[in-house]
Amino acid sequence: MSDALEKAAREAVEAADNTQMVQQIAAILAAQQLLNQQQPQQPACQHRQGRSAGEWLGIGAAACVGGVGIAFASIAIAIGAVSVAVLALVLRSMWADFQRKGR
Repeated sequence: MSDALEKAAREAVEAADNTQMVQQIAAILAAQQLLNQQQPQQPACQHRQGRSAGEWLGIGAAACVGGVGIAFASIAIAIGAVSVAVLALVLRSMWADFQRKGR
């Protein structure tokens, strides 16, 4: 009888331990659920609404300044091309004069 009593006592202690473990697991799960509820979910992708008026004015001003710069560069290239053409014509004329007078 004492063996059966000792066996029953051991099983009672194991059952008590298992009950405590189950209670601890339940408490941990409840705490995790509370933490998940308290932390708001942030959206995965955040988009900007658009550019402000100041940004658009800056972009427009930069485009205007760039356009004026390109215009001045085009004028400078055209003046240089005309200068080279006039120089070529003058040198050709001088070369022809030297060829006629030299012989």
